[in-house]
Amino acid sequence: MPRVLEIRIGPPADALDRFEAAWNRTIEGRPTRTLHVLTLAKLPLLLKALSPARWTLLEALRKAGPLSIYELAKRLERDYKNVHTDVTQLAALGVIERTSDNRVLVPWDLLRAEWAI
Repeated sequence: MPRVLEIRIGPPADALDRFEAAWNRTIEGRPTRTLHVLTLAKLPLLLKALSPARWTLLEALRKAGPLSIYELAKRLERDYKNVHTDVTQLAALGVIERTSDNRVLVPWDLLRAEWAI
């Protein structure tokens, strides 16, 4: 089963609604499924979080598998400091993960973005 990160634009209260729905399903004995959701308040925040440079970083990392930040910067032909900043931000959002040996990877098979107009 593919690992999917759902990216949504909406208010923080959406997370509470998802929690409440899961809680009610559990109480009622209905099956639950694990959701991985990143919710950002506005579209400009999403565009900043997944800028073209960061998107290229994600594509390269997904294709290569776990890499050190140094190796990733070298492959992207970008400054180490800028790649480190991007990795730190993407890790804080849960889009990438760090391994125990301090490499980084994209754990998702699919990023799915959704927002209402």
